[in-house]
Amino acid sequence: MNIYWDTFRTFFKIGMVTFGGGYAMIPIIQREVVENHKWTTEQELLDLIAIAQSCPGVFAINISIFIGYKLRKVKGAICTSLATALPSFIIILLIAMFFHRFEENHVVQAIFRGIRPAVVALIAVPTFNLAKAAKINLANCWIPIGCALAIWAMGVSPIMIILIAGIAGYVYGKYIEPTE
Repeated sequence: MNIYWDTFRTFFKIGMVTFGGGYAMIPIIQREVVENHKWTTEQELLDLIAIAQSCPGVFAINISIFIGYKLRKVKGAICTSLATALPSFIIILLIAMFFHRFEENHVVQAIFRGIRPAVVALIAVPTFNLAKAAKINLANCWIPIGCALAIWAMGVSPIMIILIAGIAGYVYGKYIEPTE
């Protein structure tokens, strides 16, 4: 099978069926990329997620670019990023064209209210899976909680958190963690 068509179809599907942003796409990306197609490993995906969160831009597009690049360099990255972005572009274009016709519709408003809790669940499940894969446990769970509280309650810039975490991770890996 043509790898470009296969990756385009897969990432188009991911972009088409996921609501709630990039984080809600994680379980679908994991299933398609790691389990179904075996284009990357669980650990590689975890690393890509960390990198994608640190890079500017749309999270899901960043992930798709990294995977596409891994598979077929620049052409693969272009293919997967277009496939991921195209469904959202089409849907937003259609909504923009017709939104004025149904923005006051109570059924549409009820549908959006019903989608919100499902999106929370779609984000919570991969968060717990990623925490498990990153070996976050009761001994070190204070780190992500502290970072989230620093951003939310104290207004610390997420960029500062990323920089501090990167430096701390480097120091820990280089000087503290025993080498095997």
